[in-house]
Amino acid sequence: MARRPPPIAGRKPTKDELVKFAGKRVDDLMGDNVRLLLVGINPGLWTAAVNAHFARPGNRFWPALAEAKITSQLVDASMGLPQWAEDELLGKGIAITNLCAVATARADELSKEQLLAGGKRIRRLVRKVQPEVVAFLGATAYRAAFSVKAPIGKSDEMFEGAQLWVLPNPSGLNAHESVASLAQWYRQAAEAAGVFT
Repeated sequence: MARRPPPIAGRKPTKDELVKFAGKRVDDLMGDNVRLLLVGINPGLWTAAVNAHFARPGNRFWPALAEAKITSQLVDASMGLPQWAEDELLGKGIAITNLCAVATARADELSKEQLLAGGKRIRRLVRKVQPEVVAFLGATAYRAAFSVKAPIGKSDEMFEGAQLWVLPNPSGLNAHESVASLAQWYRQAAEAAGVFT
């Protein structure tokens, strides 16, 4: 699926520029053969500005993927997703989307209605792309979107035919997790999806 060039490319966005990206969208990273679908909560303003998931410096997503050996090296997405990283992820069958498509400064700005609508969209997407594993990166948002109680880790329930994992959010605001603990969780989900075979 073709991704749009980043609105702000080759440099980090300024604070004044970031506020203009509230309500904007970021393209899904999606290939033809999806094994592992990673679902973030929603794009931050920085992510929308550079059209690259988890782009804000300090977010632990990319360091956790590197530590888990899901990526071959640390990705710096702060000025857009490097082509080599996009190619590597898609080649391994890894896709990235968001529960809610609109960018906000903080995930807690999302309404219950937005989370519920996002949950319906993700159900349709999973039925369409048929990943082995769908991993939601944010337990609180997952619980709100689907009105369920869900522990962290692999679920006994399936999600539209995919193995369901509910995993910790990599935001720096999630003080309960470290890069190392996130890497362990993400590695387990990737192994279950067959990413390393």
